Amino acid sequence: MEQVAYFEDYEIGSSRLTSGRTITETDFVVHAGHTGDFFPHHMDAEFMKTTPFGQRIAHGTLVFSVGVGLTANVINPVAFSYGYDRLRFIKPVFIGDTIRTRTTIAAKEDDPKRPDSGRVIERVEVINQRDEVVLAADHIYIVERRPRLG
Repeated sequence: MEQVAYFEDYEIGSSRLTSGRTITETDFVVHAGHTGDFFPHHMDAEFMKTTPFGQRIAHGTLVFSVGVGLTANVINPVAFSYGYDRLRFIKPVFIGDTIRTRTTIAAKEDDPKRPDSGRVIERVEVINQRDEVVLAADHIYIVERRPRLG
């Protein structure tokens, strides 16, 4: 869905919550194949039984990718992603966990490089089925300002 939202339209504190997605063993295998990360923490069930986790943990980058992907249901043609700051893997995600993502507009600021745009900082929190935050990051958008009339 396409929805135009200019810099002035973003309200600090506004938030949304995505639908959920259950993490599967297939996700682990496919992500390991894509990234080359076959560390035993993700792939060796017997090894992980000997750790405090007791089972395999999802790749942080898998949780990040799926969590961000869950938010990608609205296209804003006057905004683009500038990147992510403060990415943290807070709690482990296991096979069978269901995650969803909450985004909250945390800040707005001028863009020093682009006077016709501003920066919108969106706090991204991936949460599990127990409502625990498992991943957090700040997503920075460059968003056009509303065109001036005349």
